[in-house]
Formats: sequence, structure tokens, C-alpha cells
Amino acid sequence: MPASRQDLLAFLADLGLDVATRDHPAVFTVAESTEIHDEIPGGHTKNLFLKDKKGRIFLVVALHDAEIDLKSIHQLIGAQGRVSFGKPDLLMEVLGVLPGSVTPFALINDREGQRVTPIFDAAMMDVEPLNFHPLENTATTTISRKGLLAFARACGHEPRVIAVSGQQGAV
Repeated sequence: MPASRQDLLAFLADLGLDVATRDHPAVFTVAESTEIHDEIPGGHTKNLFLKDKKGRIFLVVALHDAEIDLKSIHQLIGAQGRVSFGKPDLLMEVLGVLPGSVTPFALINDREGQRVTPIFDAAMMDVEPLNFHPLENTATTTISRKGLLAFARACGHEPRVIAVSGQQGAV
């Protein structure tokens, strides 16, 4: 059973991380979330659930307006060949969330197998604070950059902070 929003918030509290969560209407795309960006300060993000030809899984997290070239990102993140978006059933199996709710906080559901390689865009990691869905797209949780890294490490993941945005791209 995947962690719930309440489980996540309790885990963050147990880690001593300072977060704030704000409820809002469900948003499924970056475009739908522009109104929320005006109401909640900090960096707003997009999350790409990708897999390569060998079945390796990557969670690429970048600022909401970052341009990411899916045709060449494999060279930056160490994927085998070009990447494609992971299917919803794989997303649920590995990260325990539905499309539209993808978030680095879903790493809480990948603590055992550590199947996902988290990639945090360097440009995003220059912004303070950062905002992500708390496992559901009806709220936004604000956390510091340091807190995000501490959370990922507490889930058994060492995020790779690399520049993946800024290329000419479609996403």
C-alpha cells in the first residue's frame, strides 16, 4: 500500500523538516497550476517520470517552465538510449502515485527497491523554497532545498543535481 499524504507529512515531521502544505483544487498539468503559482511563493515544478531502453527509471524534477530536450536528456542522466515516459501502471507500481500527482515526495514509496534515480535540475536547486504535490494533486507542500535533499536521502536515494534544462526542447 503506497504512503498517503498523511504518512508523508508525518515522515517529514519525524525528520524535523519544516514544511507548509496548502490545499487547492486538483491540478493535472503545469498549465492548470498558474493561478496557484501566484498564491504560493517559491519555485513551482514539473516532474518527468522516464524510463530508458534497459528499463531504468528516472524521476527528473525541474522548474515548471524549464525546457528539457527529451531527445538528448539520456546523455546527461546516464540513461541507455533515448528515454520515454513511463506508463501509469509503472508509475503506480514504483512511486505509488497517479499521473498528475508525480512528485519527488513519491520517493517515500521507493525506499525498498530504490528503482528510481532522482535527477534534480541544477537551476531548480538555485531556488528557495520549492513546491511539490504531497502525493496528491489537491495540495502543494513547500520545502527548502536542503529539506528536499534530506528527504530524498532519508528515503535511501542520493539525488543527482545536474543541469538538464536550458536546452532547446519540447517539454
